[in-house]
Amino acid sequence: MGDTLRDILEAAARGVFPPPDGSTTVVRQHSPRDAGVLAFTAHSVVFTDEDEEWVRETLARVECDVLAATMNPRFLTALMERTGRSNDTIDLMNVAAPLSGEPPLALTEIGDPDHPRVISSRKRRNDVRVWTTEGGVLVLGRGIAGRLEVAVEVDEDVRHRGLGRRLATAARHLGGEPVWAQVAPGNARSLRAFQAAGYRPVGAEALLIAR
Repeated sequence: MGDTLRDILEAAARGVFPPPDGSTTVVRQHSPRDAGVLAFTAHSVVFTDEDEEWVRETLARVECDVLAATMNPRFLTALMERTGRSNDTIDLMNVAAPLSGEPPLALTEIGDPDHPRVISSRKRRNDVRVWTTEGGVLVLGRGIAGRLEVAVEVDEDVRHRGLGRRLATAARHLGGEPVWAQVAPGNARSLRAFQAAGYRPVGAEALLIAR
């Protein structure tokens, strides 16, 4: 396993994960914007510029199974209070390898969008690019540790026609590198679309957002 957050994520995209030994790795933030927790199978990664000793002492005070401590609300609340950050949700991390050839639907790239999905993406990502198709929006941008992240949105009146799956697949054709998708576990429709497009779950993620 590498020593930086970027190393860890690049390895996970290749299917190489931290050892499932119940331990927690603490690494520095890749950028001032992004801090948080990643949970893989029996191994967690806390990425923060806070003192590592404080992180480990706080985890030790959490009264729960050691495998669940980093995602426990008590630890996340303490980390948010310490850093002055907030969290929207704990997401399922999914990743897919790039695909060659043309996307499976016609897309038009737009330059200055005001779609809510795009506005949200720009708060969490750099170098955001946006494409539209009839009934949907596809967003790609650089998120945690510079990884390529995708978000899609499908209009309500065209749902259940496979458009979400095709948009998620299109991202794999556009990226030229592994593409990551963070999906709230309760968003079953989105999870089904990404999994049908070949994205595989690799862990959980709590991103702490600067206020």
